[in-house]
Amino acid sequence: MTEPTRIIAIRHGETTWNVDARIQGHLDIPLNDTGHGQARRMAQALVDEPITAIYASDLSRARETAQYLGHVVGVEVIRERGLRERCFGEFEGKTFAEIEVLLPEQSLRWRKRDPEFAPPGGESLLDLRRRVVGTAERLAAQHPGELIALVGHGGVMDILYRAATRQDIQAPRTWALDNTAINRLLWTPEGFTLVGWADTQHLNGDAPHDNRFTDDAAPVPGTTNTQ
Repeated sequence: MTEPTRIIAIRHGETTWNVDARIQGHLDIPLNDTGHGQARRMAQALVDEPITAIYASDLSRARETAQYLGHVVGVEVIRERGLRERCFGEFEGKTFAEIEVLLPEQSLRWRKRDPEFAPPGGESLLDLRRRVVGTAERLAAQHPGELIALVGHGGVMDILYRAATRQDIQAPRTWALDNTAINRLLWTPEGFTLVGWADTQHLNGDAPHDNRFTDDAAPVPGTTNTQ
């Protein structure tokens, strides 16, 4: 019987574009000062964890976050393109408000979480799920009985939560996706299981900017979204 792989999944620290509610997607936006502080505190909170491998999206905001953790636990960060945020194509660089005005029909499909909708040049939710779940399963399978860290983005965390809780891809989001939150999962060949989610005790009462809306889902009127 394969021993389960323990996973700590972490969203990157804050960026200026998070503050501005601007879509980052595959654009390479670095951490801001708040994000560096969040990442530093997250790393210190995990300093005693027996982490054997750290995989991070190759985008700067995730890679920089992971490097703080790698430094304190003495593990080299491995870049993994499969942990990138959802590609938003022509949406990237625009704010949520701009998309609503410039592309109202596309914005509506996005708000409704249409699984097959992809912004021009971007990925659909179905594409994102296949990529993220496939990547996470592949990496976890390489480390049976170990504890690994996956550092990525809001859209990546959302997919992992849904995979672990069997939530439908179109279900309204009712769970947090905070910057540098510590999320815990188990993986076996049967799938993912949720252990703990959205631990932000390491931020110690900081008042970070409102990051409820990450790149993979705009605010949806009439639904609960505590992201």
